[in-house]
Amino acid sequence: MIELKTPTEVAQMRPAGRFVASVLTALKDKAAVGVNLLELDELAHQMIRDAGATSCYIDYHPSFGAMPFGKVLCTSVNDAVLHGLPYDYVLQDGDLLSVDFAADLEGWVSDSALSVIVGTERPEDRRLIEATEVALAAGIEEARVGNKLGDISWAIGEVAHQYGYLVNTDFGGHGVGRTMHGEPHVPNDGRAHRGLKLKAGLVIAIEPWFLATTDEIYTDPDGWTLRSADSSRGAHSEHTVAITPSGPLVLTARD
Repeated sequence: MIELKTPTEVAQMRPAGRFVASVLTALKDKAAVGVNLLELDELAHQMIRDAGATSCYIDYHPSFGAMPFGKVLCTSVNDAVLHGLPYDYVLQDGDLLSVDFAADLEGWVSDSALSVIVGTERPEDRRLIEATEVALAAGIEEARVGNKLGDISWAIGEVAHQYGYLVNTDFGGHGVGRTMHGEPHVPNDGRAHRGLKLKAGLVIAIEPWFLATTDEIYTDPDGWTLRSADSSRGAHSEHTVAITPSGPLVLTARD
């Protein structure tokens, strides 16, 4: 079921969005050569405790997960792109790290992700991250009353194709509200002017993720982490966005 939020409810979602944004900002600042992924997870966990928030991940156990997730962050490194289960790994110079975080604050959820390069940049990694950020902005621009869901998907896919990347549509954006994942599914490629008509009060996570040279993924033996089939690197960007009469409202904006 697709639920539309009232203007009051959208306003009530703002604190969760600001909190998620603040955690991602802190994690981006913390990520550096020599930092362990478990340190990043503990930082987010402490911020959750301090804010009186609740993790959306730690007990999360969908059909595609091998067991309850058990951590509060997704940390995907290099050829991992989604659902990266934090483990005892020390970040190395040149790693491409994607961090995804969702939390419940005051009964409302927000969900967001970013990708960063640790230490020395590789131009191809910077370009990959840029593509996800440009695609995210393009998708958000289409999140307007009267447009169709396919307009968002098409905008994301067009950016990917312009950069020369393939698109996997198995995992994409989704509805957000009292829970982390709801209807509708928002694929990262599609046909313009098709699908659900967008209405004020719809709140969705828009999340383009691309791999450098493939659109095929597999699940790591940890039962969660999704990796590229050809070991190429991935990047991921995401915001929670409310569709309002005056245009898209990015609840997880980090500016």
